[in-house]
This record gives sequence, structure tokens and C-alpha cells, in this order.
Amino acid sequence: MRVAIIGLGYVGLPLSVEFVRGGLSVIGIDVSEEKVNLLRQGRSYVLDVPDTVISEIVNSGSFLPTTQMSALAEADAVCICVPTPLTKTKDPDISYILEAVAGVEKYLHPGMTIVLESTTYPGTTEELVLPRLESTGLKVGKDFFLAFSPERVDPGNKQYTIRNTPKVIGGVTPTCTEKAVELYRHAVDCLVPVSSPRTAEMTKLLENTYRAINIGLVNELAIMCHHLCLDVWEVIEAAKTKPFGFVAFYPSPGLGGHCIPIDPQYLSWKLRTFNYTARFIDLATAINSAMPEFVVNRIADALNDECKSVRGSSILILGVAYKKNISDTRESPALDIIGMLRRKGAHVQYADPYVPSLEGFDEKLRAYDLSQGVAKFDCVAIITDHDAFDYNAIVREARLVFDGRNATARCTVPSSCRIVKL
Repeated sequence: MRVAIIGLGYVGLPLSVEFVRGGLSVIGIDVSEEKVNLLRQGRSYVLDVPDTVISEIVNSGSFLPTTQMSALAEADAVCICVPTPLTKTKDPDISYILEAVAGVEKYLHPGMTIVLESTTYPGTTEELVLPRLESTGLKVGKDFFLAFSPERVDPGNKQYTIRNTPKVIGGVTPTCTEKAVELYRHAVDCLVPVSSPRTAEMTKLLENTYRAINIGLVNELAIMCHHLCLDVWEVIEAAKTKPFGFVAFYPSPGLGGHCIPIDPQYLSWKLRTFNYTARFIDLATAINSAMPEFVVNRIADALNDECKSVRGSSILILGVAYKKNISDTRESPALDIIGMLRRKGAHVQYADPYVPSLEGFDEKLRAYDLSQGVAKFDCVAIITDHDAFDYNAIVREARLVFDGRNATARCTVPSSCRIVKL
């Protein structure tokens, strides 16, 4: 079997590797010539996939990276792993899905299995993808097979990978489900068939909405604890000793990444078409979206306590990726925090071992070298708690630390350093 993967990002590239390890030949398709050229040279741009792995599967001839959709003519199966962002008006942007489907439609042939992995609202597979493919005259469940199977990739997670994370699969027909299950057996150990693509689509949105709402809850709890002069981290640690009925979530400077801040909005948008308001989603979104401003205000208050104003203060942001130990800055709250502090007149620098430079500001920012020390900064703000940071060294040298991740909990803090927690 030869499988084509459309979209070679943090989902598509690891999936390609697992299919090759499962004995399949993989055609990797991406619109980025830069990415394709790197892969052909045996180089990876995804932290979870080492260069040695890419070099091995490319040199073996089992993995062919290309920018040409025409390669789909040689594929027995296609997995669509393209981004699904939001528009500026917070509506779903499924243009990448439609572009990929247009390519599949052009080269669709009898016996082909097509699986959409991109997170989207319930109904996308049957309402948008299916009609385009059946417009060729081929019939689903008979001539070709269509399913939805949501990606469950957690970048930076060393314990759960594509291979050992159960995979939900919902086909348009029972035969479609069977064909998709047959495909993914090569890459995933545990498969979870469901009754329809809509069920699979809704499953992914439930997973991420569950996380977004619970994070919103603890973020609001953090604000409450601030007003009540309580340590929110201590409260959560005490609560999680209960062996039933409680799952610990932790506050943060804001939500980031491509999934948690975005996926619930797909569900909320879909429900608005039924004149229904997803109140939990909207409330959690409002709370989580306001956290960067809350952090900036806390930093301003902490500086004020030191008889300093934000304007003119030198502030170092530790970590700008949206989560620890990865390089992805998409939707990272650190970017909003940097922008707000700069607009208030602060001199802001950042340090992040995974992000050497940052675009999107009036000037390109480059990462600060922590070997130069942190004593010169009026405030060091921990926004993303990478394991690579030496927090003991930071608190020994810094005068004021804002800890947005409870990263200094086990540090021995000298009297010369003041720590303010989220």
C-alpha cells in the first residue's frame, strides 16, 4: 500500500514516519518548497522527529517528499493533515482543507481511501468533502472510501506518540470505516471505530473543549485567589489529593497552540448556525483570552511595589513557545504579553532555547543569551517553563521574578529576590 500525506507539519510528518515504520510507502505532499527541500536533504523541522529518522526513511526510498499534487495518482490512500485556523472574525478557515480536497478530487481513482485528520466542525466530512469527491461520478463506499480520524498529536510529549495513542475513526459507511481501520493498523496500536464522521469530528472538539473550559476555570480561580491573597498553586495541590471526582488543571498566562484556543471556536461557530449559544465555550474563551492582560497588570503592580513604572523598565520574558519544551509560538500568550509591555513603554527582551528569533513586531526580536545573566533586568517573567531553564540560577541573580507557571516552587530563593506568582 502507498499512502499520501497532505500537509507535513507537526501532525503529518510524524504520521509519515509511523506509516513507514509500519511497512508502507509514503508520499509526503506540502506546499512549502523549503520544507520539502529540507526533508529531501534528510533534515527535520519538527522537534519530535530527529534528522536521523528523516534521513533514514528518505534514503530507503520509503518516503518521497514533494510539492506536486499529481503524486496522488500513485496513492492507494490519502491522509489530509492541513491546518484549520480561524479567520480574523473568529470563523473557521477551512480553505486549506478545500485546497487539499481539490487535489484529491483531481486524482481520485477507484479503490482509494481518503481520511481527513484536520480538526473541524461536525459535518465537514459529509457536507463539504463528500460532495466534491462524488462529483467525479465515483460513489462513496463502493468506488472510494472516506472517513474522518482526528489527530491527537501532543507536541513534546515523550510518553504518548502516534503509535500508542488510541485513534478514533468514523467512516461515511461501514465499509469506509473498515478501510480506514485497515490503513491505520500500520501506524497505530489501538483503533477506536465510531458510527460516523460527525461522531469522530465531535469527539475531537469535546476533547479540546474540555481542556479549554477547565483551564478557563482554574485561570478564573487564579484571579480569585489573587483577590483573596491565596496561593492558587497550593490550593490545586491540596485539591488533587482527593482520589476521586477531581482532575487537576493548572492556570497559565493564557492559552496557546493550534488546538486548545481554536478548536472550541469551531464548535461554537457551528452551534450559532442553529441559533444556539455555547455559553461555557464563550465564557472560557473570554477568561483565557484576558489572561495576558491580567499578567501584564500583575507585572506592573509588582514593579510598582519596587517603586518602578512599566515605562522604562527592563523586562526579560522567559519562554515564548506556547508550551514547554517545543518551538511552536502559534497563539502563544507570550507574544501578546510582549506586545502589551512594549506598548506601555517597557524595554522587553526574551529568552527561549527553542525560538532564536521572533517576527510580528515592528522589529525582529532575537533571543537573549542567558549566559549574560539576568541581574540587569528590573523583572524576569516566566511565561513558558522550559526544562532547559536553570530556575535556581535565575532566582539567585534576579531581583524580581514573576512566575506564571509555578516554575520556582522548588527553588531556594535568596532574600535578594522577590517572587510574585500568578
